[in-house]
Amino acid sequence: KVLIDVPRSDLAEELAQSQTKIQVLQDTLQQVLDRREEERQSKQLLELYLEALKNEDSILSKIAESKPVPREEMDVVDTGTSSTGTSAKTALSDQILAALKDRPAPELCLDSQDLELVLKEDTQALASALRWDKQKAEALQQACDQELTKRLQQVQTLHSLRSTSKGKKTLP
Repeated sequence: KVLIDVPRSDLAEELAQSQTKIQVLQDTLQQVLDRREEERQSKQLLELYLEALKNEDSILSKIAESKPVPREEMDVVDTGTSSTGTSAKTALSDQILAALKDRPAPELCLDSQDLELVLKEDTQALASALRWDKQKAEALQQACDQELTKRLQQVQTLHSLRSTSKGKKTLP
């Protein structure tokens, strides 16, 4: 990075090379730095894929566990939750509410399960719990929905990569 930032004429004089060669050197160094940054970002994306996959597995296992509940009981619970004015306080933890209030883009710092909780929450109850207007709460829920959709797409991409990778391993 230092060699890239040094003025070309100074570097050329110090290394006893032409400015053209120094420009090629600095361009090459910049390409190496760019490639390293791309690799770092790719690694972060893969880590996010793995995290999303773990979250998806966790969500799927919770859904599988909750299936045996009779439909009537689920309706009673759902109705009770949405009919009370304090549902945002009971369904969302103080930690989630704090993140929603304090962060400029809270959907990026919440895990997928928390995003789902925010999406399931009644908009008016969420606005009340955060002391926001309903439009701001709706915008927050839309941002959470978009982030959750993006994460799901990343998981699907990871599954696709896995299946492609498994297919290659079985070929002679």
